Amino acid sequence: MFKKRSEAQNVPAESGPTDVSGKGRATPSRREAEDARRQALRVPKDPKAAKAAARERDRQARADARAGIMVGDEKHLPMRDRGPVRRYVRDFVDSKFSLAEYFIFIAVGILVLGFIPNSQVSAFVSIAWFTVLVLVIVDTASVLFRLHRSLRVYFPDKQDRKGVSLYAVLRLLQMRRLRLPKPQVRRGTPAPPPSK
Repeated sequence: MFKKRSEAQNVPAESGPTDVSGKGRATPSRREAEDARRQALRVPKDPKAAKAAARERDRQARADARAGIMVGDEKHLPMRDRGPVRRYVRDFVDSKFSLAEYFIFIAVGILVLGFIPNSQVSAFVSIAWFTVLVLVIVDTASVLFRLHRSLRVYFPDKQDRKGVSLYAVLRLLQMRRLRLPKPQVRRGTPAPPPSK
């Protein structure tokens, strides 16, 4: 009985080709993984140096997050800006010229003119204010109508389109160069179809 087992143990293993599948490298042991993690999180023993290192890490993380927001990287965007629907709304709004984006500056200019003590200027200010207001409302409504018509084609589910009107209006009212995430399409070009 013992003799057979020892003979079976002495038989050399076949040296044929083995089917190796997986990630192509050995899984690190727990000790190796912990050492690698400690190496990455190595903190100086001096408290001042440790605080400086922490500040530098935080600064780098903020810089990376800001760069991600600028280019529209999904993992760095706030929740309100994430998803293919919001990306398409941004591209659609950024591709249009809108009077709403200059509304604040026009309103401030009209307000300054209103301080001039002249009846003719006051009459002009009233007419200019209502004219600009009507033009901005009509222009914004036109953009929203075209946006919703386009969204119904690409996103037929009504739940996907929830809240896009307010999102689009807030983006329309911002100056193009101050918008975050930064515009990814040129003005006057059609918005690219969404990638779901």
